[in-house]
Amino acid sequence: MSFSYSGFDISGKAVSGAIDAGAHAEAIEALRRRGIFAVQVQEEAGRASGASRTARASRSGGKVTLRELSQFFRQLSILVATKTPLVQALDAIEKQSPEGSLRSILADIRRRVEQGEAFSTALAAHPRAFDPICRSMVAAGESAGLLDQMLKSLAALARQQMNVRRSVVGALTYPAILITVSIGVVIVLLVSVLPQFQELFDSLQTPLPPTTEFLIFISEILRGYWYAIAPGAVVLIIATVLWLKSDSGWALLDTALLRTPRFGPVRRSFAQAGLTRLLGTLLESRVNLLDALRLTRESLTSAAYVNLLLRCEASVEKGQPLAESIGDPDLISPSVKEAIASGERSGQIGPVLLQIADFLDEDNEQFLKMLSALIEPIVLTIMGILVGGVAISMFLPMFDLAANAGGGPAK
Repeated sequence: MSFSYSGFDISGKAVSGAIDAGAHAEAIEALRRRGIFAVQVQEEAGRASGASRTARASRSGGKVTLRELSQFFRQLSILVATKTPLVQALDAIEKQSPEGSLRSILADIRRRVEQGEAFSTALAAHPRAFDPICRSMVAAGESAGLLDQMLKSLAALARQQMNVRRSVVGALTYPAILITVSIGVVIVLLVSVLPQFQELFDSLQTPLPPTTEFLIFISEILRGYWYAIAPGAVVLIIATVLWLKSDSGWALLDTALLRTPRFGPVRRSFAQAGLTRLLGTLLESRVNLLDALRLTRESLTSAAYVNLLLRCEASVEKGQPLAESIGDPDLISPSVKEAIASGERSGQIGPVLLQIADFLDEDNEQFLKMLSALIEPIVLTIMGILVGGVAISMFLPMFDLAANAGGGPAK
């Protein structure tokens, strides 16, 4: 909402103007922080300012990407390190940002900082864009006078998370494309090509191999009930995606992955890398251990590791060492536990956790490269066998007929 005001500044000069705030009391408080003694503050009737509309839109808008966050924190850290005032730095980044959610969010944050709010408080107005870890690290940087270092750490954290996500997506994209194309080819063969062969088979009146009869049966189902199969497949895919996005669905899938013989160690390695990097970054940012454990827990997506940190918080609160509290052999590798214990003894737990995260990320990246190189020929082989099997089953009756016709006169 926009409020018009009139009053006096600290020098006694009469001033008037307009200010954006969520409520009448907030407007008075914002003016007080500016050094203005308000005599009259009233809402401007009949309109909401463009600024307040932008603020509301940004609060309800979508999340910003990790790439945008990384660039924002990196640019802001450079400007703050060069002693640029925070408002001017935010204004510069806002002006060069493309139209979208981030620009609207930056505009609202800049206005809040101009009105006297702390930077971390302004970030808290946009929880979908800035998670508790961002806000806590910024608050720690503000209180310690190390805001530029905290922003640099946040930029590195966002960049690392982006690289991990990019590696996983890159390793799975090509096999997914191969599988999709192969399934499409098989469906086209069954729906468009096989019916033409079926007419030929009927005219020849020859016995068909079991595989050919099975393909004809599948083809008849696809052609006869496509109006139910196609929407059903779409609904099934959407329902599966929504279920996986739900807490119960993702928890069930994550538990299954952790218990799978081949994929369990990989899932644990990725989860440990994320946990140690978040926890190490927070501890290096001078966040106390209990708060760091809580913030890390709130940022994790694995139910098993969330429960692990809940138990760890309770143990640490009772005075237990972190290594003993977090040392679940089913979730934390013995080497990681020993490294944490060594970091505790030396008083360098933050750097040790970050070193563990670097090692695990490098190991995971190598695994993804190996998996990508291994899975592509496997998928190609399976899809080749599938498509080739369909093609052979279609032509097999023709081969049998030609063989019988060629062997008849010789008898």
